[in-house]
Amino acid sequence: MNIYPEYIHMKKIFFIASLFFLFGISCNTAPNPEKAPEAIGPVPTAQQLAWHDLEFYWFIHFGPNTFTDKEWGHGDEPADAFNPTALDCNQWATIAKQSGAKGIILTAKHHDGFCLWPSKYSKHTVRESKWENGKGDVVKALSEACKANGLLFGIYLSPWDRNHPEYGTPGYNDVYVNTMTEVVTQYGPLFEFWWDGANGEGPNGKKQVYDFARFEKEIKKLAPDAVVFSDIGPDIRWVGNEKGIAGTTNWNLLDTAGFTRGAGAPSADTLNQGNVNGKNWIPSECDVSIRPGWFYHAEEDGKVKTPEQLFDLYLKSVGRGSSFLLNVPPDRRGLIHANDSAALAGFKKYRDESFADNLFKNINVSYTNAAGEPVTTNFNNGFNTTYLNTGGDKNIITINPGKEETINCILLKEYLPLGQSIKQFKCLLKNGDKTVKTIEGTTIGHKRLLTFDATAVTSVDIVIEDTKGNALISGIEAYRIPDQLVEK
Repeated sequence: MNIYPEYIHMKKIFFIASLFFLFGISCNTAPNPEKAPEAIGPVPTAQQLAWHDLEFYWFIHFGPNTFTDKEWGHGDEPADAFNPTALDCNQWATIAKQSGAKGIILTAKHHDGFCLWPSKYSKHTVRESKWENGKGDVVKALSEACKANGLLFGIYLSPWDRNHPEYGTPGYNDVYVNTMTEVVTQYGPLFEFWWDGANGEGPNGKKQVYDFARFEKEIKKLAPDAVVFSDIGPDIRWVGNEKGIAGTTNWNLLDTAGFTRGAGAPSADTLNQGNVNGKNWIPSECDVSIRPGWFYHAEEDGKVKTPEQLFDLYLKSVGRGSSFLLNVPPDRRGLIHANDSAALAGFKKYRDESFADNLFKNINVSYTNAAGEPVTTNFNNGFNTTYLNTGGDKNIITINPGKEETINCILLKEYLPLGQSIKQFKCLLKNGDKTVKTIEGTTIGHKRLLTFDATAVTSVDIVIEDTKGNALISGIEAYRIPDQLVEK
């Protein structure tokens, strides 16, 4: 069962409820329902809200490059170069599920133009290969494996095509729309559609002028519940690096006027941090490979990222309000290598153990609400769909566990249906009347994970120092994670 359309539907209902709340009709019970807060700037769509909650999912780069030891094929590789001996997409999906990933995005066509499905619009596909006697279809196999394992399915379809004879001509835009239509209608529903910004020469020596306005219109019509990725969205943006690291300041907002995909995109720093007063809700996605390369290379079998390294990337992506798109490339057999699988299992174990016991569960929280009134409330395991409306700047939220707790990780969340507001905050870790440690931060967004040396506390003050409007806190948690996992 593919859960994403149902999840989107629930998010749409939740989003509409938030709008009712915005206009004074209480559709959920917040700790401070006395004032209906106003949205701060752009707000996410229901599709974007659902995407934020996914947090971790896979990328899979697989194709002729797997067999030629290239990263960017030239498009002149014979179709027979693609010939996995034991391809098993169910194995991929099973390991992805076990790793805690919520979905898989497949490179259905990379820059070399080779299609992992038998496209009607190309003569460079699995149909022309020896694999499965030309009867195979990787896209279909993985789509079905994802559905069988309760995973979401997404497609990477490079606009660049170093093989297609029409590339570099106006007719290629028709070809690309046709291939988009094929993969969406035959293998959907999709949770994400991924555009690469690369734009080089085709086999005729020409570069293509992409009709992205048309592409966007078509993909939104074909896959209305999918989020669309590129340097500048329209729904999610590149984080500005392929290291899997978001900015310590990370706004879900981006200005796109005057920019184009690829070479015309905003600077890497801007993509990494967003724009504090950006006109569009376009959050960042952190892409990185579990190996040095994006495609499988046997010489990298000993260079797979360790569970500790993967956890550190999790802190620097999901823990900074972004998402974590981890590439796990199948080998020449068409299987996930045992070294990758072991690293992913260790990564999952670390996450499960680290976040199993919220030490700020079912405790008292005191603050001054937006109406200027003191409030003390109790919450269990965060708020999730409700929030503390602390008003604007210079407010303090005091968390009192009722006993001394040793912590080295604090989790904070903002209520995104009404936008992103917090520009600066700090956490004062106290033991008795003494502040024993101060942790400073800028943005929070969907999730902020702050790690530090283990500290014994009897209370914690969250000081909201600077905002764009009301600060709506929807999650406060604390953990004692293994010391070796504290962010490097």
